[in-house]
Amino acid sequence: MHSPTNILLAGVGGQGTILAGKILSQWAKISGMDVKYSEIHGMSQRGGSVITQVRIGEKVYAPVIDIGTALYILAFEQLEGLRYAHMLSPKGTMIVSTQRLEPSPVLMGVASYPEGVLSRLEAEFHAKVIDAPNLAQKAGNPRTSNVVLVGALAMVMNGSKEEWMRAVSETVPPKYVDVNLRAFHLGWNAISNLKTEMKDGEERVER
Repeated sequence: MHSPTNILLAGVGGQGTILAGKILSQWAKISGMDVKYSEIHGMSQRGGSVITQVRIGEKVYAPVIDIGTALYILAFEQLEGLRYAHMLSPKGTMIVSTQRLEPSPVLMGVASYPEGVLSRLEAEFHAKVIDAPNLAQKAGNPRTSNVVLVGALAMVMNGSKEEWMRAVSETVPPKYVDVNLRAFHLGWNAISNLKTEMKDGEERVER
């Protein structure tokens, strides 16, 4: 039996990490796989971290991801990607949005937002950077950045595009299906158009 595939979604309150996790879970069910997920809210109403952990496989017994075992990290905000980079497996892939949201200490003037976060993530963790906010605008709704990132992740995971689209359609509210599908396609294409190749030996979800 293959080990479950661990996926960690890291963002801040209001970025839609929970909805993204629900789309992943729905895709797993459509694909005939077992899935477990958990949510951790850190003062999400005040812009705190919101972490969704998703584990997919033939049989999954627990939802919690151990340090250094996330095969995929989907970072909805730069600093959150850096904050949880230690969760990434040596064989893992990180996808990070260009979104930059200043946490409360920075807004209060008692701390500074680190410089060069994206460059560090690219250099140290081979992160794939996606301009999710801009792509969401192109899709027609700035709030679809989360689904842009889901599209990017779906392409990297190499699953059936039709099954992913079905998962999006079955998860988001009916009146927002079309705009979210556009966002999904833009995220998928953004990854496929990247010049950098995936790291050698990267694993796939076992089907």
